[in-house]
Amino acid sequence: MTRAVADFAATHLDGPATPVCVGLSGGPDSLALTACAVRAGLDVTALVVDHGLQRGSAAVAARAADAARRLGAQARVLPVEVGSRGGLEAAARAARYEALDAAREGRPVLLGHTADDQAETVLLGLARGSGARSIAGMRPWREPWGRPLLGVRRVRTLAVCTELGLEVHHDPHNRDPRFTRVRLRSEVIPLLDDVLQGGVVDALGRTAAALQDDLDALDGWAEAAAKVAIRPDGLDCVALDDAPAAIRTRVVRLWLREVGATEPTQRVIAAVDRLVTGSGGGQVAIGGDPGVRSVVERSGQTLTVRLTER
Repeated sequence: MTRAVADFAATHLDGPATPVCVGLSGGPDSLALTACAVRAGLDVTALVVDHGLQRGSAAVAARAADAARRLGAQARVLPVEVGSRGGLEAAARAARYEALDAAREGRPVLLGHTADDQAETVLLGLARGSGARSIAGMRPWREPWGRPLLGVRRVRTLAVCTELGLEVHHDPHNRDPRFTRVRLRSEVIPLLDDVLQGGVVDALGRTAAALQDDLDALDGWAEAAAKVAIRPDGLDCVALDDAPAAIRTRVVRLWLREVGATEPTQRVIAAVDRLVTGSGGGQVAIGGDPGVRSVVERSGQTLTVRLTER
């Protein structure tokens, strides 16, 4: 695992001695990552987010920070308040990433996601039918977030902690069947392994990596097309006449984000794409500023956005 972290640093960072942060929960994955990052020669600051969702969470965070210091890292505890938007999992994740981003001070943040986490992410994306982007899973590096352990199985992180005599915190939420990921981890993936005679986690990881390469190629093509189709007065539909659907919808997504739709859904993108091709009519509401209603309309060969106060 130390070699995996060192190779990651050599490929994506500035090599040994790079100042980095590690998102540390006290669980085996992030604790093993912290240990291996220190052993790989990185200048490590562990950032421990205390979500405050369980009794004694402050003590758990303090123990994790102490463990990081004993390993040779610096450490900070970041208390956060978790909202309710999108459910508990999504709200906790949003609070965690916001706290890590605010505390990193320009440094990359390494996260302890493993091959098992990648497999769960791919299955979730597949089940939700949200397109190739979600099935491609997590990337090893998307600035400022790094995931050196995506090729490492979870069982190995626990073995590293055992070998180093590290006290591991096992989050009760990771065993709570109310959460979809927990059931994927404990029920679905073992069943798939049994039916398919093993290798499911690694196969899903390979699928994600292959899709990422394909998406990079399509995104590059779409960015070139967008330079022609996106104009100051709107989106030129004629410029997209000969574009395949995979490129056209990417250009639509780029344009929607440019005109203020913060994170357009597949449904919104598909509806706007029907305006581009002339197979749909009327208006498409695209969200964005909560105080303004934004709708896309087609006028001649151009899509434009009309804004009205709510």
